[in-house]
Amino acid sequence: MSVPSIHATTLKTWLHDGAEIALFDVREAGEFGEGHLFLATPVPYSRLEVEAVRLAPRRAVRLVVTDADGGALATLAARRLTDLGYTSVHVLEGGNAAWQAAGYALFQGVNVPSKTFGELAELAYQTPHITAGELAAWQREHKRHILLDGRTVAEYRRMTIPGAVSCPNGELALRAPALIPDDDTPVVVNCAGRTRSIIGAQTLRNLGLRNPIYALENGTQGWQLHGLALEHGADRRYPDTIDVPARRRAQEAVSELSRRFAVPSVTAADVRAERQRDARTVFLLDVRPAEAFARGSLPGAVHAPGGQLLQATDQYVGVRGARLIVFDDDGIRAPVIVSWLRQMGHDAVVLDGGLSEANAAALVQSDAAWQPPALSGIAAAALHNGLPHGQTQVFDLRSSAAYRAGHIPGARWATRRQLAGVRGVHVVLVDDDPAVSALAAVDVREHGAASVQRLDGGIPAWHAAGYPLEATPAMPTDPERIDYLFFVHDRHDGNLEAARGYLAWEVGLVAQLDALERAAFKPGLPAHARAASEANEVEAQ
Repeated sequence: MSVPSIHATTLKTWLHDGAEIALFDVREAGEFGEGHLFLATPVPYSRLEVEAVRLAPRRAVRLVVTDADGGALATLAARRLTDLGYTSVHVLEGGNAAWQAAGYALFQGVNVPSKTFGELAELAYQTPHITAGELAAWQREHKRHILLDGRTVAEYRRMTIPGAVSCPNGELALRAPALIPDDDTPVVVNCAGRTRSIIGAQTLRNLGLRNPIYALENGTQGWQLHGLALEHGADRRYPDTIDVPARRRAQEAVSELSRRFAVPSVTAADVRAERQRDARTVFLLDVRPAEAFARGSLPGAVHAPGGQLLQATDQYVGVRGARLIVFDDDGIRAPVIVSWLRQMGHDAVVLDGGLSEANAAALVQSDAAWQPPALSGIAAAALHNGLPHGQTQVFDLRSSAAYRAGHIPGARWATRRQLAGVRGVHVVLVDDDPAVSALAAVDVREHGAASVQRLDGGIPAWHAAGYPLEATPAMPTDPERIDYLFFVHDRHDGNLEAARGYLAWEVGLVAQLDALERAAFKPGLPAHARAASEANEVEAQ
């Protein structure tokens, strides 16, 4: 089957012509992070079909596949996507190398568009910041302030700045009135680096809080670079319940923010009609915390906690130009997230009524979500008994870090694209996600294996049965670990040089943008809102 290819200059035009496009880089995470196109979405071949239907659910979307050189991997991935029902798949001719040869930049790192936007937002808003040294002096002097950690609760528990309270950025609009005691107490927002500190602090400013509000410059990494110790295992977090006065203040602030930023909304009937037309990709995004989403959501919705949706948009949305329908259960958090998504260049709107029974009824879908084909299993005992006779080859598809820590003796570490040479062999796959083995089995069968199964229960089942594990701290070798991004290695574990490099990378992102990439972002108030605000200031004078 022949897959059409496109030239780098054509792709550049497509990326900025305003029509929908999905750009999938199908290399593994480590390779992607070392250099990729600015608007590329990481969709590693090891999880291709599963991630594709999540990140680009409309099969008619214009879709471009790239890899290092536009070779066998990109072509294979394009064929898999076509088999999955995508009807407009193309391969970037010459891949990332040809893109760079055409004079366009490659970017290191992950979540690059979101992190670049954070830097642009700081420039546009002139968001105030405070250094680690200044914050430490406040703490020594017992100066009144509140420090909010805008990352996920899990990240916060792993390590945070002493005294910080966990309040993920997506919860700030709802929780801040209950956390901040008055209008005079200074508020500092931190993350691990820069983006969420900036967006969190500016969110509070955009909500109209009168407090002095600061982003902690360089977050926990800046704290460590200043020679200060982090706290581990902290459990201070936002309150689960919000009293009526605090909720009222939150609603009033969000109503004013929605007016100033011209936050649009749609009805469930509008969403249903757009889905039925199938002319655009529609994402229905529930921005509440995980525990709330687990209790129930709207049909077809995906969990995209607000702070993370802004921090790592490409992990939730893989189609540029798609329609993003954002909702919550209180009408407080969703408008704030939409205000930011629109500044990032996305067509985002709030769903009227949010998580209501009427909306649930209106958005019922008949189509079942795509699932990879089931793969037969083999019990740990059966695999153990077969191994000594050389009848079976075991491939461990978990992360290279997990393999190094402990694997079945004789098992080979591999990613899905490294499973050749199995003709006539009985293959057993070890995973920590059944979908990974199910997808890899497609390739194993094409390579002529006699049979393919997955280990039931994975490594935990093998260990529970009392069978040994082998640790190989140096295998696979560092160059072989294409799933591991050394670029961010050790920056949270006391490696100060890694932290300095990472922070310099974040600050330097804006300088790498070309004019078209820069124009995709619109940080600040909408133009008409700025004009109205300026007119009001003139009138007041």
